[in-house]
Amino acid sequence: MAEEYDVIVAGSGAAGMVTAMRAHDLGLSVLVLEKTHKFGGTSATSGGVIWAPLHKQGGFDDTRESALAYIDAVSEGPVRRDRQEAFVDTVALMAEYLIKSGVALQPRLWPDYFQKAPGARMDRCLVHPKVDGYRLGERFHLLREQFTRFKLFNRYSMDFDEANTIASRGPGWIMQVIKVIGRYWVDLPARTKSRRDRWLSLGGALLGALSEQVFSRGIEVRLGTTVDKLVTRDGAVVGVEANNGGRRYTVSARRGVVICAGGFEKNQRLRDKFLTVPGTDRWSSTPEDGSWGEALEAAMEVGAATEFTETTWMIPTMAMPMKNVSNYDETHQAVFDVGRPHSLCVNRNGDRFVDETTAYDRFGNAMLDDHLKTGANAPCWMIFDATFRQKYPAGGYLPTAIMPDSKITPDQWDNYIFKAETIGKLAEKIGIDPAKLTQTVANMNAYAKSGVDPEFDRGGDAYDQAFGDPSVKPNPCLGAVDKAPYYAIRIYLGDIGSKGGLKADTDARVLDGNDRPIPGLYAAGNASGSVFGNCYPGAGASIGPASVFGFRAANDLAVRQSNP
Repeated sequence: MAEEYDVIVAGSGAAGMVTAMRAHDLGLSVLVLEKTHKFGGTSATSGGVIWAPLHKQGGFDDTRESALAYIDAVSEGPVRRDRQEAFVDTVALMAEYLIKSGVALQPRLWPDYFQKAPGARMDRCLVHPKVDGYRLGERFHLLREQFTRFKLFNRYSMDFDEANTIASRGPGWIMQVIKVIGRYWVDLPARTKSRRDRWLSLGGALLGALSEQVFSRGIEVRLGTTVDKLVTRDGAVVGVEANNGGRRYTVSARRGVVICAGGFEKNQRLRDKFLTVPGTDRWSSTPEDGSWGEALEAAMEVGAATEFTETTWMIPTMAMPMKNVSNYDETHQAVFDVGRPHSLCVNRNGDRFVDETTAYDRFGNAMLDDHLKTGANAPCWMIFDATFRQKYPAGGYLPTAIMPDSKITPDQWDNYIFKAETIGKLAEKIGIDPAKLTQTVANMNAYAKSGVDPEFDRGGDAYDQAFGDPSVKPNPCLGAVDKAPYYAIRIYLGDIGSKGGLKADTDARVLDGNDRPIPGLYAAGNASGSVFGNCYPGAGASIGPASVFGFRAANDLAVRQSNP
C-alpha cells in the first residue's frame, strides 16, 4: 500500500525539525526524509545561534522599526520587503512556540555584524545551553556529531563561554580546560559506550533539543533517504519519489512537500554553474555527505524559480591533514582567528584588503571583491608571529600550549603551514615579494602602536572589539607582528552553506518563473533564497529565518485544503 502523509519534509536540520514540530501540533501527519545516515543536518554542526530580533526574552526591548531599519540598511541585492517583514513579525512567535514546547532558548549578547548601521544592537541572538544527549536514548548516536574542530583536543564538547575563554587564554582558562576534560572522563556510563561526548553544545544542543521534541511527538525521521523527484498532478506537488539505497518508491503528500534539505555547496557542478567565484567544494566547511542540491534540482524540474544563487554564507577556512590520516585534508573554520592581534591577512600580492576582525561573511565578501579586482585572492594568506602562535589558534593549528611546533608533522611544514625567522624569508616561501610583505607588516606594527588602523579601521567598532584581546593595548584587535619565528597559512573562500536557492513567498511557498506559487511546494532554510540577499546581518541569520519560514510553512499548510 502506498504511503501517504499530510506533509513530507525533506531535511532534518533546524528548518525541517521546526516545520515537522509545528505541522504536527497543528494536527497534520508528518514524515521527515533525511538524505544522510545522521539527522540534524548542517545546523547540528553549526554554532546553533538564532538571530531573532524582537525575541522578547530577558527583558528584550527591541522594536519592529529598529529591526527593519537595520535590515534595510545592510541588505544587499533585489531583496523583498514583504519577506523581511514576515521574518521580523514572526520570529518572536516562533521563538516563544519553541520555548513553550521545551526548547530552552536563552538570550546571548552577540553584536550585530554591521555595528555602524542604524538600528544595530548587541542582543538579538538566542542560543541553547548544553544538552545531555542521552535524553535522546539510542537516537543520540544518530544525531550528526559536531565537528571535532569545535571540540577541545578534537574530543571534548565546549559551549561558547568555555570555548572563548580557552581560545583566548582568558582569566581562568586552565581551570576551564580541567573542567571540560573532567566532565568527560567522570562520565563513566558514556565512556563504556563510545568515544563521543554525551554533552551536546552549540548546534548540537539546538538540534538535540529540537529532535527530542520531534521524536516525542512520534514523528518519523527516515534516514538514508533522498528526495530524487517531486510528483505532480494538475500542476500541484502531491508527493515525492524517494531513494533509499537504490530502492525507489513514492510517498504521497495530501497537503504539500517542504524542502528543507540545505543548499548546494557540496556539489561542484552546481558551484561552477551558479557561484561568482566557484572555488572548490573542499573549501566549504559543511558536512561532506550533505548539501548536494538534489531537492533544489527536483524543484527546478517542476518549474521553480531561484534567487541569490551566485553566493554563499561565506566564512574563512583553512586546511590541514586530518589527525592520524595524513592523506585526507580536513577543512577548518578560521572565523575569529583571522582577526586576533599579532596577525594580518594579505592577498597574494602582499596587500591587505579587509578589516580582518570584521564578521566572517563580510571577510568572505572582501576576499571575493578583491579576487575579482586583482585575481590574487581566494586563497589569501594569514601572517602571524610567535606571540600569536603562543596565544591563539589559527584554524586547526592550536596554540603552542596545546599544539607546539614539535607536534606538527613534517609533511605539514611549508605545505600547509609555513615558518621562517624573518618576514622576508617567509615571503619568499609563500611566493610574495619580500619587500612588499615586509612593508605591509611594518605598517601594521605602526598601527598596533598607535591603536588606529587608517586603512581599514580594524578594531573600530563594537563587533571587532568583542572578539579582540582586552589585554592588548591600546586597541584589542591590533598587536605587533614582530616576534620571530613568523608563520603563514592559506585562507580559503569557504562557506557554511549556499545563500541562494528556491524563490519563495512570505509563507515559504515556492514560486515559479512568473512569481506564482507552485501548489503544494514549500522551501525553508538554505534550500531557499536568503531573506537578506547577499548579506549576513548577525550571528544566526541563517538558522533564524530557516526556523521562521519552516514555522510559517507549517501554519500555511494547516489552513489549506488537500491537493487535488
